[in-house]
Amino acid sequence: MLSPDDATIRSLRTDVALQIARFVARSGISQLAAAKQLGIPQPTMSKIANGRVTDISLELLIRIAVRTGVPMTLLTGHGPEEAGAFVAGTSNSSLRALRSTLADAARESLVQSQRRLTPSQRLEAFLEHNQLLCALHESGRAAKLERARVANRVP
Repeated sequence: MLSPDDATIRSLRTDVALQIARFVARSGISQLAAAKQLGIPQPTMSKIANGRVTDISLELLIRIAVRTGVPMTLLTGHGPEEAGAFVAGTSNSSLRALRSTLADAARESLVQSQRRLTPSQRLEAFLEHNQLLCALHESGRAAKLERARVANRVP
């Protein structure tokens, strides 16, 4: 059994790899082209794309994620089940296509509201935001576990 620290690292490693794999899938390029673009060997790109990342360090995955330009937030949480990597914004040009006018309007409203907050209010809002992200991530994992449990009960 893994220690809580090791389980958290494993969870972060898996989530960062997933975000990199999603970036490559959205870009529509081959694994070989993605590997060249990201400066890694093609077998490493294959491991990332297929979620076989137990032998790839979290540091290397973060370096690769930085090369993709996908802004990401890493959360550790109170336990390994709360740890995860979340796409934090849409600065990458391939992600801009996924934006909507409604999302842009909401983002602009948020930026305007943030400018009116004091530093302590901004910190409180940031902490609340992170707590909500943790809750969202935890509920997603719980739903995934429930779906797996139900799927395994099929007679």
